[in-house]
Amino acid sequence: MPKLTIDNIQIEVPEGTTILEASTQLGIDIPTLCHMKELSPEGSCRMCLVEVENARGLQTSCNTICSEGMVVRTDTEKVIDSHRFVLDMLLSNHNLDCFNCAANGQCKLQDYCVQYGVERTSFKGLKCTEPVDTSSPFFDFDHTKCILCRKCVRTCEHIQCDSVLSAADRGFGTSISTFMGVPYLESGCVSCGNCVQACPVGALTLKDSKKYRVWETKKVTTTCPHCATGCQMNLIVKKGKIVAVEGAPGPANEGQLCVKGRFGSHDFVHSPDRLKHPLIKKNGKFEQATWDEALDLIASKMTELKKKYGPNSLAGFSCSRAPNEDNYVMQKMVRTVFETNNVDNCARVCHSATVAGLAITLGSGAMTNTIKDITEEPEVMLIVGSNTTEAHPVIGSRIRRAKQNGCKLIVVDPRETTLAEEADIHLKIRPGTNVAFANGIMNIIISEGLEDKEYIAARTEGYDEIKKIVAEYTPEKVAAICRIDADALREAAIMYAKAEKAPIIYCLGVTEHSTGTEGVMSMSNIAMLVGKIGKAGCGVNPLRGQNNVQGACDMGCLPTDFPGYQKANKPEVISKFEKAWGVSLSSSKGLTSTEVFVAANEGKIKGLYIFGEDPIVTDPDTGHVNNALNNIEFLVVQELFMTETAAYADVILPGASYAQKEGTFSNTERRVQRVRKAVELEGEQRLDTDIFCDLMTRMGYPAHYDSASDIMDEVARLTPSFGGISFERLDRGESLQWPCTYSDHPGTPIMHCEVFSRGLGYFYPAVYKPAAELPDEEYPILLNTGRMLYHYNTRAMTGRSPGINIISNSSYIEINYKDAQKLGIGNHDRVKVYSRRGELETEALVGRKVNEGESFMTFHFPDGNANKLTNAALDEFARIPEYKVCAIKIEKA
Repeated sequence: MPKLTIDNIQIEVPEGTTILEASTQLGIDIPTLCHMKELSPEGSCRMCLVEVENARGLQTSCNTICSEGMVVRTDTEKVIDSHRFVLDMLLSNHNLDCFNCAANGQCKLQDYCVQYGVERTSFKGLKCTEPVDTSSPFFDFDHTKCILCRKCVRTCEHIQCDSVLSAADRGFGTSISTFMGVPYLESGCVSCGNCVQACPVGALTLKDSKKYRVWETKKVTTTCPHCATGCQMNLIVKKGKIVAVEGAPGPANEGQLCVKGRFGSHDFVHSPDRLKHPLIKKNGKFEQATWDEALDLIASKMTELKKKYGPNSLAGFSCSRAPNEDNYVMQKMVRTVFETNNVDNCARVCHSATVAGLAITLGSGAMTNTIKDITEEPEVMLIVGSNTTEAHPVIGSRIRRAKQNGCKLIVVDPRETTLAEEADIHLKIRPGTNVAFANGIMNIIISEGLEDKEYIAARTEGYDEIKKIVAEYTPEKVAAICRIDADALREAAIMYAKAEKAPIIYCLGVTEHSTGTEGVMSMSNIAMLVGKIGKAGCGVNPLRGQNNVQGACDMGCLPTDFPGYQKANKPEVISKFEKAWGVSLSSSKGLTSTEVFVAANEGKIKGLYIFGEDPIVTDPDTGHVNNALNNIEFLVVQELFMTETAAYADVILPGASYAQKEGTFSNTERRVQRVRKAVELEGEQRLDTDIFCDLMTRMGYPAHYDSASDIMDEVARLTPSFGGISFERLDRGESLQWPCTYSDHPGTPIMHCEVFSRGLGYFYPAVYKPAAELPDEEYPILLNTGRMLYHYNTRAMTGRSPGINIISNSSYIEINYKDAQKLGIGNHDRVKVYSRRGELETEALVGRKVNEGESFMTFHFPDGNANKLTNAALDEFARIPEYKVCAIKIEKA
């Protein structure tokens, strides 16, 4: 702890602290233009020079380490002259167009010139005249305003990890450039915009920033509404409209955003096609109605159906994109006034296998560690079925950063994704063979004597049975099933087992199978075998898909669980909620969302209330869902837009977007984070919780909450794992992960440290079973599905971003080049794709991303939604559909 003096103030700092860091602790402001606290200091801009006693010349404070007895001055005439000289030189090649510059008012060069009284340059000569690059749909790059601080280059290379930018040429001709100087749009740039946010001047500016000046706006900190990473961001609001988004410091993102977060999170909020009034279908056409008319009709029809057919003829789907508070009140409505446990959310079709599988083996169906922990601590990462750089881009960047810092990557994925291309080992397994792969890994670990015998004996059960099972899964047998190299499998198993810190990270490539739950349990089997659960840098870590799919499950939007995974079939749990809610509750088993459609086709479900979901687009076998919705007597849809599902409704209710309400989201690492209101509701839109409460009241159960905070307080009273979570704590800046059981509990970053939630960890005896539908002579190609970088799910939000649509606006199918040659299909040809359930036409992308005999599609685009083809075969535990495997045939259109 060296002691030093800065501007006559003594300070003691930890060893390795820089002068800049020490000065910041004292509140002494040293100017910087190139410094980035996230990265190692460069000292290239020379603005942070200070005077150090007995040192030769001025020192760069950002990379000069404090030493015992050091005496530093930051305000001498020599130092101030040096600052003025640097500014003078920068202005010598700077376009002084401040009045028209989008950065006016938030430009560090401008601020420092004002501070040091530098109005113009004293140098004469040529200036940069390169044209402005306007090719990106989101931002412009003006070379004439660039100060060569390299913050954009370093952000792209070391934070985003894409290396699109570099410093080109030398001397006066030095400039920031893409590879070969191609325009941004053609450069491989992923449009995250992090370089723009890093730029201290007006060289990189958002096109949206032309609509406002910083002094006209306010910033509202909230949580991103896309994937479950839980990035913090600021909504920039001018005159009641969101005009831009910027990254804010948060545990998961540390200020970073992806293209969806930065550019796909605000246009939809003010979209002219937002629903603004209740609608009632009359004679096949929707007519505007009053709220009283709409709610009275819903209350009377649902009551009528309940009396005629019984409570279990009704069902409700909650919204994994809505806050926890909305989801809590939604499931409460279904259970109290519909009087049924037929409530579910879209986790059913993405991660219900995680909830069920990890609950069986560990006792808790959630991510065991934190994002920071699994991306900064490990020596090895085992990534299974996760296209992280596209589905969870900020986590993907953190993984790539770990790779830059020496972490080894093992990627298990049927496609050549970005992470697969950078992996030390890529096991390109056949879709549907995860259990065989996992058993093969365990076979090798045991054969090599790398299992953690003490951990197994002390903390687990079921080992002897799993040991017998995996003995049959030799590397050669597994290689034949998975179509991979046996030696690569051995190398991966040994690399993972020998690492001190190695997390398993997985996503929908593990869960969305007819054996998805067994795939999840196989992941925990691997981790328990080597004692890598309950430790830093380890664990079993599912990346949840949507922003609040974790929270919707946490809040009890499941037919089997009340809030906090309190089981709906336990008398003591039912009694607890009956007492709290003051009403008798059903003890009968509820239907999952996938079972609801089956029951609707059988005439058993008569009334359905869908909140914020679009199953016509998102669920497998679109024809099956279409028939079910047509068979329902009364359908209510509460939505932001006229979706494909809403078109089937008898009543449509206009709800509120995330930017128009208060609440919380729970991200993939169980972190509960605030959602804050930035703009007002428009037209007759209402808060979703108010709609639920009004309907509950009309159906005989008086309900009202003064605020979202009050709802969370009720959740905390009834849900032990949320017992210590409150808006008050979150708004104080506390970052809380459940379990958080009492008012000053710090939260739980790493689960199962000393004991598993179920007591002993359970080795589930999983045996490989082939997918429900495999290719044959008639349908010879295996179809795999997934997400892409630029769009999210139904495109309800991202599809309303003009910039995103410029980059990506149509469907495609990836085909192996050998299959394409056989079928006479060229790259970008139009093709027809058929399965036993439907057909579509799309564009072929021919290459090596998928293996021969396999293909890949997304489900984002209406011109080619893969769910017209996918199979609704269900997992026996979680009733999750098999999106990842079905048989198709492809023909040139």
